[in-house]
Parts: sequence; structure tokens; C-alpha cells
Amino acid sequence: MKTQGTPCCGSYTKYHAATFFLTYLSYCFYNAARKTFSNVKTSVRLSWAPVAENETLPEGYTKKQMQSYVHPFLESADEVEVFFGVLDTVFLVAYAVGLFISGMLGDRLDLRKVLGGGMCLSAVTIFMFGSLSEWISLYNKAYYIIFWILNGLLQGTGWPALIAVMGNWFTESRGLVFGLWTSCQSVGNILGSVLAALVLNQGYQFAFLTTASILFIGGVVILIFLIPSPSDIGLSDTVEGKSDVQVALKKDGDISADEDDTSPILPKSKRPQAISFTQALLLPGVAAFALSYACLKMVNYAFFFWLPYYLSDNFLWSEVEADQMSMFYDIGGLIGGILGGVISDCLGVRSPVVVVMMVLSYSVVFGYSFCPNDLLLNAIILTIVGIFVNGASHVVSSVVSADLGQQDVIRGSKEALATVTGIIDGTGTMGAALGQIVVPVLEMKYGWPPVFYFFVVMIVIGTVFIMPTFVKELKTLHRHSKYNEK
Repeated sequence: MKTQGTPCCGSYTKYHAATFFLTYLSYCFYNAARKTFSNVKTSVRLSWAPVAENETLPEGYTKKQMQSYVHPFLESADEVEVFFGVLDTVFLVAYAVGLFISGMLGDRLDLRKVLGGGMCLSAVTIFMFGSLSEWISLYNKAYYIIFWILNGLLQGTGWPALIAVMGNWFTESRGLVFGLWTSCQSVGNILGSVLAALVLNQGYQFAFLTTASILFIGGVVILIFLIPSPSDIGLSDTVEGKSDVQVALKKDGDISADEDDTSPILPKSKRPQAISFTQALLLPGVAAFALSYACLKMVNYAFFFWLPYYLSDNFLWSEVEADQMSMFYDIGGLIGGILGGVISDCLGVRSPVVVVMMVLSYSVVFGYSFCPNDLLLNAIILTIVGIFVNGASHVVSSVVSADLGQQDVIRGSKEALATVTGIIDGTGTMGAALGQIVVPVLEMKYGWPPVFYFFVVMIVIGTVFIMPTFVKELKTLHRHSKYNEK
């Protein structure tokens, strides 16, 4: 089944290309900076706690080297792991709050200033957390927690603003466009891993310095060059015809159908009134996808924060080797996000694609818990896990959020895209924060395999939350198929 109204090249301008490029790089830099801490956790652990006499060090470290490297302000490696969990949790809680707040701000303020200002200020907090503290030998729990909370709040300015900008500029073949664009998350993770690997031998503080500097420069570029909406320069939005399935879904009251093609973009001086948080939450489909995404993002961010550390701790690989291997999960996410977006465009609906990806991930995630110490096998399985888990996460956080934030019941009269995106991603991040408490506790008490079993359970629960939407859209697809046969 092919979506009608395929856009022609002439419908896009140089401004569309510039917007795609600037927003893509922006979130690459956000994610590269955010990934730094997980990439250097082994180095940080060896610095923050004394090395036990019987401790087996990862490849590339010797106990003699550790004597001059360690600045112990925590008593043991277990205490460091718990503190890692605390830092990850407070970051994600702050990040979720930041997403909720910036989502509402994005529908009320200049998206360019929200995004660019957040990038620059986040870069400063990352520098204070990981670089300055090491250079002035300031090792203090309260200091680390405060700056990681500030970083979480400021990192939350990114995703809602970026989805709102992309939603303003791109309405044609949204699954394909957003599928390509959302690969910025995976590319950013890969970039962060590469940059950390390049400078890690100089000290983990240089990994933080490198990604913070890139993020700050990116923020300045956004403040100068980004155009948040076509109406800001007098352009009309692009027009795309709807597929028959989307029309049928609209008649059924389904929120997954694309927007009304003929709705005009208002001039900047007549920007629609922003929708309230409660109104956005009560929009059809928002709460269901938000809860589902909370479970999915819990798993996705557990891989994000803990995968390099798991590979180093479980297989005793060097930190650089573990960082490089973790990139295969992000490569899978890049592939899955693009495929999910394209297939959902062809179907005219989103939830069936998301549900199938989540269901297929059950056995793969479970199987990865038994993966042996083999580089090739780890690379293959991690790529497959990334396709289904990270790919599904990309589809929900981008194209589904954009669809829900510009559905027909509010199109043209209310501003809701950033607010809805903030609700879905913020709720997802709250779920991810809870996961960062569970992961270290499970690992210390029972080992790593139960952690992966926990992941499978959360994905199953996430699937249940969107089953009503899934069933409704399947029924509509079935009725449309029977109609075509006649």
C-alpha cells in the first residue's frame, strides 16, 4: 500500500535543507555530549575509588599506573557504581523536568533561543562537571550532583524544540524524513564514543572538554542561523496528499492521521495560542504513547548509560574497545529508525510498525544476556537489538510525537507540537530514570543476566500500553484492504 501525494523535489527549498542540516547537527552534538559520561565510566570508577587487592583491571590498566591516577573520595568500586546510578537518575529526572518545561516554552517563545541557549549553557555545565573538577582536584558528591542536575535541565531544551522546528518545516512523507533525521541520535552517540576514544588516553577530563566545546559552538551557530518556521521568512508550508488509510483513520477519529493539507501557516505575528499542559496530555493517543515510551526509553537509556561499562566489566575489555563496540547498538538504531519511518509511511499508520519492532526485540534482548566474549557475535547481536529497541524509540520520539502534536483537532488553532513532544519524551525520561536505579541494584545482587530479563519485561509492558491504538489501526487497515478488494 503506497502513500499518495509523494513530494516532489521542487516542494523543498534551500531553507528546508539548511533546517534539516542544522537541527541534525544540533542533536548530534547534544547526544555526543550526553554520551560522554557513559563512555568514561570505567576511567572515572578507577579514579574515584581505591583499587582492591584482588580486583581484576580491564585491559590497558595496571595497578602501578593506578597509584598516581586514583583520587579516592569513595570507599569501593561498589560505592562508585551506586553513585553512578544516583548521577544517572538525578540527570534523567532533571532531564524529564527540562523536557516538560521546554516543551511548553517552545510553543510560547522563540524556538531558536530556547535551543541555542540551552546548548551553550549545557556545554558549560558539562565542562564544570567533568573537566574543571578534575583540573582543580575538586572531588565532592554534592558538586557532581548539582552540576549534573543543571545539565539534565538544560539538555531538556533540545528534543521538543527540534521536533517542533522539524514539524514546522516538513509535513511531506514525514516517516521517511523523520526516519532519516532521527538518526542524529545514533550518529551523536557514535560521535561521542569516537571523540572519547580519541582523547581518553589523556584523561577523562579531555573527553568532557571536547564534547562540551563542540556543543557550545553548535549552540552559537543555532542562535545565528536557525529559522524556526517557514512563516518566519514568508514561506507557506509544504503540502502532501493523504493516503486512503489516513483518510479512513481520520473518519474513525484516529490521531495518527496526518494533518489537514489545506491548513495555512499563520504569519509570525499571528502565532496560534499555545495549548496547556493538561490539554496536550488529554489529546487522543498522547498518554498511551507516553507511558509506552517510558518503558521503551527505560531500556534504551539503560543501554545508553551502561553498555560500555557492561562490556568492560563483564568481558574485561579495554574502555576504548568497549566504547567502539557500543557503537553497533547505535548503528542498529540508525537502521531501525529509517526503516520504521519508511514502512510506517507506506502503511499510513505508525503503531503497527512500533509494536512489531518491540515484539521482535523480546527474544533478541533476552538472547543477548547469554552472548559470550566474542567481538563479532556481540557486534551482530547489538546491531539487531539496536534495530528493534533503539529504532522503535526513534520512531516514537520523533515522527509519532510530531503526528500527535499536529493532529486535526488542534491544527491551525492551537500550538501544541513542542508541548506534546515534551510530554512524551519527558514521561519516557522519567521511566528511564527509574531504570537507572534498578540496573545497578540488580547487577550487584544477582549479576548482569537479570538486568536483561528486566529489560524484556519492560518492553512487554510498553507494548501493552499501545495495544488499543494498535488494534484500532489494524482494524482500519483491514477494512480499507477489504474495500480495495471490492
